[in-house]
Amino acid sequence: MRPPRFRLHHARNSRSARILWLLEEAGAAYELVRHDLSEGTQKRPDYLALNPAGKVPALEDLGPDGAWRDVVVTESAAICAYVADTLPEAALAPPIGTPGRAAYANWMAWCPGVLEPAFADLVFPRAAEAPRRSLGWPAYPEAEARLEAVLSAGGPWLLGDRFSAADILIGSMLQWLDAWGKLQSGEALRRYLGALEGRAALGRARIRDAEAETAAP
Repeated sequence: MRPPRFRLHHARNSRSARILWLLEEAGAAYELVRHDLSEGTQKRPDYLALNPAGKVPALEDLGPDGAWRDVVVTESAAICAYVADTLPEAALAPPIGTPGRAAYANWMAWCPGVLEPAFADLVFPRAAEAPRRSLGWPAYPEAEARLEAVLSAGGPWLLGDRFSAADILIGSMLQWLDAWGKLQSGEALRRYLGALEGRAALGRARIRDAEAETAAP
């Protein structure tokens, strides 16, 4: 029996939840390694050897036959892109060389490069506002307005009729903002959040997460 292709280092209520969802959407075989952030297990030497930043997620790719070693992806945006390209049969990314790839690439970079820093500026304001021309992202309301406009013009997903890893990356961020009461969303974003909640893979990921928590010593 082949071992699981992937090993995901995961902690509840962290960005690794989106990777759990990703792996369920991809139908990937994976092992889940639970970390307790309150106990600092992600700072232990064996884990720091995988991810020197001491954060989750980290995804180990053991290869098709389980023989790969030291193949690790650590940033959640990179993991989303990596899995989508590694498992093309899951159809989580437009193929390279097709027209849809451009918009997909934009959104994959937009979440960590625009949405997250814009939101960080909103909730952790600077002592003095930085000149807008010195930042590579707009104010948060403008970032959210862009999503509302795109989804209003198309949908139900960021790439129109095609669900992709970009929806997992950005959608998981929006779900977190909404749960925190920080999402000032319009009608299109509300529809989008509802469509995301309807994903069967998201339900499976939440069950797997809860099972891992219950099984923890």
